Amino acid sequence: MLSWEEISLRLILAAVFGAVIGVERERKDWAAGMRTHMMVCMGSALIMLVSSFGFSDTAGNEYIELDPSRVAAQIVSGIGFIGAGAILFLKPATVLGLTTASGLWTVAGIGMATGGGMYFAASVTTVLSIIILWGLQPLQRMFSGKFQNKTITIVTKSNMNPKVVLDKLTEDSSIDYNSIAVTKTGKVNLIEVKLEKPAGKSFKDMITVLQDNESVKKITWNK
Repeated sequence: MLSWEEISLRLILAAVFGAVIGVERERKDWAAGMRTHMMVCMGSALIMLVSSFGFSDTAGNEYIELDPSRVAAQIVSGIGFIGAGAILFLKPATVLGLTTASGLWTVAGIGMATGGGMYFAASVTTVLSIIILWGLQPLQRMFSGKFQNKTITIVTKSNMNPKVVLDKLTEDSSIDYNSIAVTKTGKVNLIEVKLEKPAGKSFKDMITVLQDNESVKKITWNK
């Protein structure tokens, strides 16, 4: 049997590892944030401890055969239900939450490694997960076309009716919009447009026309 100090260490480390990854998800305001990742990681560690040491009092019975890996395998399949709940199907071809779901699956693995006493493997996986989720994001945005020219912010004077901009944007029925949001601040009007696909020539031509409007103060592409 493990000492209570070792058990506490494994559970605390699992909670810390989960929190580190959860903070990155919390930063983006996802439903599965820091606390969810902490609970998944710590819970996985606890199940590993139960699987490995919870039945030690029956280990000497010749009629009982124990296989600690069976309980661990159920964690891998069971975490899929939580991961599925983190995935949002907004519309055909629009899916959000896959990265969060895969992160929860990885966090469960980190918890299992911590519960099994594989501290180095759990630590390295935590560091690599942060690099993948946070560190590589700018690189992905730089080279991936799906992030480029999809969101644009149009700032107009407050006395300009936003309908003028909206009518112009909806002239071409072939352009697919994810969302169009209008915010009036008193001094200016902010119109944020999100496209389903990177902007094509037709949309860019419309933006060029809007730039020539004296009531349009600024148009910026959000990378």
